[in-house]
Amino acid sequence: KTVDGPQRKLLAIGWLEGLVAATWCVGWPRIHGAPGAKCEEQTLSLNRNEKAAVIEGVSAQAAKSQTLAMAEYRGLTVENLNKLRIDARSKGVYLHVLKNTLARRAVAGTQFEVASESMVGPLIYGFSEDAVAAAKVISDFAKGNDKLIVKGGAYAGKALNADGVKALAAIPSREVLIAQVAGLLKSPIQRMAGVLAAVAE
Repeated sequence: KTVDGPQRKLLAIGWLEGLVAATWCVGWPRIHGAPGAKCEEQTLSLNRNEKAAVIEGVSAQAAKSQTLAMAEYRGLTVENLNKLRIDARSKGVYLHVLKNTLARRAVAGTQFEVASESMVGPLIYGFSEDAVAAAKVISDFAKGNDKLIVKGGAYAGKALNADGVKALAAIPSREVLIAQVAGLLKSPIQRMAGVLAAVAE
């Protein structure tokens, strides 16, 4: 399906907000976010410059990310996709609904190239600078929505299957780990203060 005019322009720059110009959501943008509108992969006619812009943008994000998580979104409503994007953005995860041929070109030569064989079907790509965030956002959302299916990803130059992404998602985030360590360090100090106070009495 070819989209011309303002709609084409909007889709062509969509990757900046997480929605790449290689996917069309039925009813979008005319009824963007309307309940029941579903996202389906449609091949759009992008020119060479538009494709290059998409690849450059995703490559730049991949270069500064630690983790890639991928999920199939077939049948996911626009409303739910928006909820996922909002949650992802709040946690520093950059989501891209991206045509797989462009995705493979974007990650070529990066640590995420190992996931190329898993780039099949209508996929949403999540990149994060945090080691856990992308896997966690996608895995947690999939738990409550059976239309989003975790497919795989990559971390530290190693390809991850669906179970690997879910296992990575189960690891506490950096913030949680810091809080836990701080709690462990704080407890002995509090106990020592209690002992000293008792001795003083």
